[in-house]
Amino acid sequence: MRRYIRAFLACMLFAVFSALYVYSKLFYSDLSVGGRGLGEKTFLHRAAASKRSDIGQETRRGPDETDPGDQHWYTGYILRKAEGRVRTAAAMHLAVVACGQRLQETLTMLKSAVMLSIKPLCLHIFAEDQLHASFIEALESWPGSFRSRFNYTLYPITFPRENAGEWKKLFKPCASQRLFLPLILKEVDSLVYVDSDILFLQPVDALWSLLAHFNATQLAAMAPEHEEPRIAWYSRFARHPYYGRTGINSGVMLMNMTRIRATYFKNDMTSVGLRWEELLMPLLQKYKLNMTWGDQDLLNIIFHHNPECLLEVPCHWNYRPDHCIYGSNCGSAEEEGIFILHGNRGVYHDLKQPAFRAVYDAIRQYSFREDPVSSLLVPLEEELLKTTRSYCGKSHVLFTKRLAHSLANVNRDAQRPHGW
Repeated sequence: MRRYIRAFLACMLFAVFSALYVYSKLFYSDLSVGGRGLGEKTFLHRAAASKRSDIGQETRRGPDETDPGDQHWYTGYILRKAEGRVRTAAAMHLAVVACGQRLQETLTMLKSAVMLSIKPLCLHIFAEDQLHASFIEALESWPGSFRSRFNYTLYPITFPRENAGEWKKLFKPCASQRLFLPLILKEVDSLVYVDSDILFLQPVDALWSLLAHFNATQLAAMAPEHEEPRIAWYSRFARHPYYGRTGINSGVMLMNMTRIRATYFKNDMTSVGLRWEELLMPLLQKYKLNMTWGDQDLLNIIFHHNPECLLEVPCHWNYRPDHCIYGSNCGSAEEEGIFILHGNRGVYHDLKQPAFRAVYDAIRQYSFREDPVSSLLVPLEEELLKTTRSYCGKSHVLFTKRLAHSLANVNRDAQRPHGW
């Protein structure tokens, strides 16, 4: 009799554990982000998932919830990944930060990146909680032929708990999030970071390939803030150290994050080198009253003291209104065309620089299901001809030179597998 009772209890326990296992699988699958059609699903960390209403705010577990290996605020960002067929080692990693009214602008940037890319993309989207559902809805609505080119993960916006207020109000909301990417994405070796107001007119692959040109000390690549020191902002107004003759612009950053995490950076606060995570807050405390452009100023200070760590790339990798607003002053764009368009100062959304807005509107309105040359490039060229009264409009050929070549390749490769 006892044997039968033990057998019955064993069966009951097995049934209970099986039910709990199935429930846990269903629970985590409900939290999946961007997994359809990719063979890989990414899941919110259990600490973030347990308080979904807190996503977008500070997300650090209390001292009583940490274990010996979990001592940093950014561990709350770590995501669980299911095994799948996606070979992320072969993919390019692209990160962006979106807050406030930047949803459509960010989606347009992502469209330009995915549309032109050759190798697959892993997208890391840092956004306020209220934008997450809209990102998922938009990205999942893209045609399967384009969805197969990328996977994506959504992250909350958060900063170190002890200084979150200072980081949040530094320059623009969420802007300084980029400074913490090497600490958050600890498993990512290299990354392209771009502002939401970026448009790729050349495949991301072209920028990614510059990693192979880094020498033994270089760990990041950025373009100058300006070409001419006599009219450049940093050389005229900066009250803190800055890189080179005219400073650097942080709207487009190519980073070897493994090197960033391993490097001890020279600085003007101590005679010993400091790790990235040790450097940021002391620099902010020292220079915050003298900074205008927030996190970009911090990067300028860091690379002023560590110029050997930076690969300076030409301005056609980060072409802004400053390069044409008073006449063309980006020589590399004159020769090569514009590789990456940066519509800072809100020029995609007003009428101050109609050439920039024309490119943005053309990509935003383009349907993936249409021929990109006849439905995007040709109408754009016609629209740019209407902008020639502005200095930037006079250089309208530069805005389509690389894009025309890139879209021709999109058409040529439309029927070919996309590298997965």
